[in-house]
Amino acid sequence: MTTAFDRSAVRCTPAELLDVGRDGFTLLSHGDPGTPVVVLELDGADWSGDLVHAVTATLDVPGPVVIGNASDQLPEAVRPVLERLTFTRAPSGPGRAWIPADEHELSRICAHVATAPGAAVALHGLLRATAHLPVPEAILAEAATYSMLLGGEEFATWRAATPPRPVPAVADPVRLARVGGDLRITLDHPKRRNAFGASMRDALVDALRLAVLDDTIGRIELRGSGPVFCSGGDLDEFGTARSPVAAYLTRLSRNPGHLAHQLAERLTVHLHGAAVGAGIELAAFAGRVTATDDTWVQLPELRLGLVPGAGGTVSIPRRIGRWRTAWMVLSGARLDAGTALDWGLVDEIV
Repeated sequence: MTTAFDRSAVRCTPAELLDVGRDGFTLLSHGDPGTPVVVLELDGADWSGDLVHAVTATLDVPGPVVIGNASDQLPEAVRPVLERLTFTRAPSGPGRAWIPADEHELSRICAHVATAPGAAVALHGLLRATAHLPVPEAILAEAATYSMLLGGEEFATWRAATPPRPVPAVADPVRLARVGGDLRITLDHPKRRNAFGASMRDALVDALRLAVLDDTIGRIELRGSGPVFCSGGDLDEFGTARSPVAAYLTRLSRNPGHLAHQLAERLTVHLHGAAVGAGIELAAFAGRVTATDDTWVQLPELRLGLVPGAGGTVSIPRRIGRWRTAWMVLSGARLDAGTALDWGLVDEIV
């Protein structure tokens, strides 16, 4: 293991991790993570109780993304270590903390993290926090982290390379229909692939508030019109808030995720085609999620220098665990409908 840390990922054994400690992965002088990713090699370690205790104590200290790496099935004894890692690449193991990725994908994830190391480290800490917080407080933590990153260099670099274009106005981005005790909500801006911009967010918030206030609505169904359910946040609106503080306050006052959580027992979301970013983040709050077999989901926020900001660090971990959520963000990979079903991100393929 190299102790002259830089922005690249380093590999180490559990014993080497104990020698250096989390404090060894220091910040650089300008505040960037000295080493955003540590790959912890789990093969060949004698997982005695003392080693498990020492490694877990080291991993309890906040620090960089730490990805476990194993080529063999992991024993039950190592579960406390896996639960503290960001996630683990392994063929199988206890719990939900491991991903059946290959070595090539692990290298790709490390390279992906290097493009936005601050956001990646913030994600690791955020997911650890939101897992133990009630949903309303967890949403607050996500909003604060997301808004902070909007003021960061990594997002500014992406925004400079991707200049926003004018956003066309749409009169009714969300369509409502009341049929008996059912409220049917449709995201209805197919020309924009139902991109989740401010007007759609506000219209959806109004619809969900109606359902909260009206207890004669027994069932709420949410769909998207056109070829996809939702292509995620409208990229041309990203970073247009007056300040990170304004962005944070907007997320507190106009948050459809919190309302979807309140309505979970009555809310069913029907996915088809792409469910990207906000599309899957909001859906995961629902008590029931169905998907067509052509559905795919993705959390692409890291390439913007951000973390999920529509409730995804709260809703998705409660369905699939924080480790697989971290893998989705850090890899940026698409998840097909079958895997989403296996993991519990959707409840039925229709």
